[in-house]
Formats: sequence, structure tokens, C-alpha cells
Amino acid sequence: MSGDRFLITGGAGFIGSNLLAELLARGHEVAVFDNFATGRRRNLEPFAGHFELIEGDLRDAAAVRKAVKGRRFVLHQGALSSVGRSVEDPLTSNDVNVNGTLNVLLAARDEGVQRVVAASSSSVYGDTPTLPKVETMPVLPMSPYAVSKLAAEKYCAAFHRVYGLQTVALRYFNVFGPRQDPTSQYSAVIPRFITALKRREAPVIYGDGQQSRDFTFVADVVQANLLACEASGVAGDFFNVACGRRFSLLELLDTLCDLMGVRVEPRHEPARAGDVRHSLADIGKIQRAMGFEPRWTFRAGLEKTVAHFQEELS
Repeated sequence: MSGDRFLITGGAGFIGSNLLAELLARGHEVAVFDNFATGRRRNLEPFAGHFELIEGDLRDAAAVRKAVKGRRFVLHQGALSSVGRSVEDPLTSNDVNVNGTLNVLLAARDEGVQRVVAASSSSVYGDTPTLPKVETMPVLPMSPYAVSKLAAEKYCAAFHRVYGLQTVALRYFNVFGPRQDPTSQYSAVIPRFITALKRREAPVIYGDGQQSRDFTFVADVVQANLLACEASGVAGDFFNVACGRRFSLLELLDTLCDLMGVRVEPRHEPARAGDVRHSLADIGKIQRAMGFEPRWTFRAGLEKTVAHFQEELS
């Protein structure tokens, strides 16, 4: 797969920019499509001159079509990716995540793209008590964001069935790592905790802190995306992408305190609407279909992440 032509939607974002780094390291020709609503230009600075930047919005069908033209693979990471944001503004989340995905799929179909790999989310499972989450179980999305991700997944599957476009949807579980935005009010928990500890401030935990997540280091998500481009027999399907282990927020905070050499007690606030209590993935399906194996432990991923944010925040 060397020297292929890729488009990354949302390529200035956290996961998108990590994909960009790996694809360039492998010698591919890469274009990034982003409107910088949530993506950051600083994420792209290390790669300046080595990729094509196309500024545009997923809701602009013509701009998407132009960006997709001539690409063999589309890694569709572009989205408004916050549960909280979707609760506040469900209309915009739907417009970007559902209609934007539809624009990508239409363009890919019409421009002869070989395969679209789309970012989905573990949030589609909702708060069903059954653990681990396996792809055959019923879905119960609890937030507008989760609904939008499930709809995008279904569109991917439909485009494969109806038009023969090869699509793969990857259900990410709580991805973390370098280049995650620590400044947004919708930031994920790990960059928020690291920022608070760096400032010797009390990190905010919504709820009792016993809620648990299958935290997945971004390099393993990058690996899954590249495997999904190459694997046979997976088109039209969806897969969990995770480590298959879960840790509570209190365990996360304790590990971060240990790594950063500080000890700060959290401040507890009421649990947030739409948040899931526990999350854990069964990753057997992607292991069997693609040979995916998580390469990063929770602690090793946190060490790498802390080092990145220590440097960025300084």
C-alpha cells in the first residue's frame, strides 16, 4: 500500500493529525480537508510542505467532491465529536456528522474511491449494562452525538450494499494521546486532567469517578485505520477499536498523579446528561478480521501523552 493517495477529513484534528504523521512516514501522498472549527493548525505545523491542505466544510458538497477527486482512500475523521456539544446544539452535530458523512460517501461513490474508512464511536452502544460491548448487541444511543454516529455508520453500510462502495466503520473507544486539544470546553478527560495537574488545580470529575472507560491510545487507532484500508472481506461492516481493558476515572487520575509527580484531590460535580457509566470493548471481531492487536498499554500511552502535553503546555 505504499505511495497511495489518501484524503483525511478532519485531518487537523487529534486523530486525523496522528494519521497524517503515520501516512507521511510510510511514503503516501496525503491531503487534509478541514475547516478548523475544532481542528488546530498547530497539529499540522510539523508536516508543513509535505501534504496538501484543503480548507473546506463537510457540509459543502462541492468542496467535499473537489477534495475527494483523485484519492484512492478516504479516512473520514471529520466530525463534531462531543456529547456535550450535541446536547447543547443537536442540529449542528447532525448536520456535520450525518449530512457531512453523506457528502463524503456521495463524492467517494462518484469519484471512484476504493474505500472509505469512517470514524464511528462506542457511544452508539449507550448505557446498556452488558460488558464488554460486542458488535452483535443492540445499540441504544443516549445523546444526539451518538445518534449521529450511528446514522453515519448506517449510511456507510447502505452505500456498500446499494452502490458497491467499499466502506468500513470503526467504533472508537475513548481515544487519547498527543495532539488532543486541552483548551476546548469540550476537551476529553485526559487532556483536562493533565492540564489541571500541571497547574496544581483540582481536576473536575463529573459523578463519583467510579465510571470506567476502555481508554485507547491513538497509535492503536491509527493502526486500525490502516488495517481497515487493506483488509479483505470487511467492506460494509463495523468494528470496535479499543484495548479491551477498562479503568475508572479515579484510577486514571491516580496514574497521572504518579507520572507527573503531583498529588491533587479531584473536585466532584454532578454527572452530565448523556454520559455512559461504563464502557469496555470486545475486540475479537477486528482481531479476527484484520489481525489488529493493541500495541500500547494504558500506562505507556499515558507516559507518551503526558510528555507531549508537558512540552506543549510549557
